[in-house]
Amino acid sequence: MSKIFFISDVHLGLGNKQEEEQKRENLFSFLDYVLLNGNELFILGDLFDVWFEYKQVIPKGHHRILTKLEDLTRKKIVVHYLLGNHDYWNEDYFEKELGVKVYHEPFEKTIDGKRLYFHHGDGLAQNDTGYLILKKILRNPFIISLYKKILHPDFGITLATSSSHKSRNYTSHKHYGEQDGMLLFAKEKFREGLDVVMMGHNHEPKLVEENGKLYVNLGDWISHFTYGELKNGKFEMKVWKGVME
Repeated sequence: MSKIFFISDVHLGLGNKQEEEQKRENLFSFLDYVLLNGNELFILGDLFDVWFEYKQVIPKGHHRILTKLEDLTRKKIVVHYLLGNHDYWNEDYFEKELGVKVYHEPFEKTIDGKRLYFHHGDGLAQNDTGYLILKKILRNPFIISLYKKILHPDFGITLATSSSHKSRNYTSHKHYGEQDGMLLFAKEKFREGLDVVMMGHNHEPKLVEENGKLYVNLGDWISHFTYGELKNGKFEMKVWKGVME
């Protein structure tokens, strides 16, 4: 009996000390639950509020969560990590050191005979040309390489953190109602034959069923602590309450 879990937008490192401690403990207990009960875990972006990785340097402060992810893969639980707009600057640490499958772009996967499409959700607001241009610049391999060559990691990661905060302030003012892209994008994918479209990014949990198709927004782990669970072909949106269920 397979059981697959889905989360998005944890934003580790965002809150104050007390908020972060509570968030981490909730996340650790959830990952322990996945370790005991799961077959796969999908993380749909922004696990960290900022992740800027150099060839030989990673941000400090996340040792425990990285160890937890490695525990999962060592137990043969497949961990999929779709990078979001806050943790895109990834080298190969997750793949080589932790055994996590990393995706730089939206992807499709067939599960239990159903076609699922995974997208972080950024860039889907209508008339958001400014963000799309910025996204192309920030994800340009040449610019990323130049940034890392010029800036020492201490300064580079600090600057990346500042940019991450500005990105969140910008996107938090975007309206993501049906007419602003996310659900409309999902409906277009339904017309292409996809059965489930799953996203995060806007931190608003949502579950919409239409003609047997399913649009899911996984919410966040800042205020909602929502996650998805797929068991025997049935999907449920749940709230993690910090204890084994």
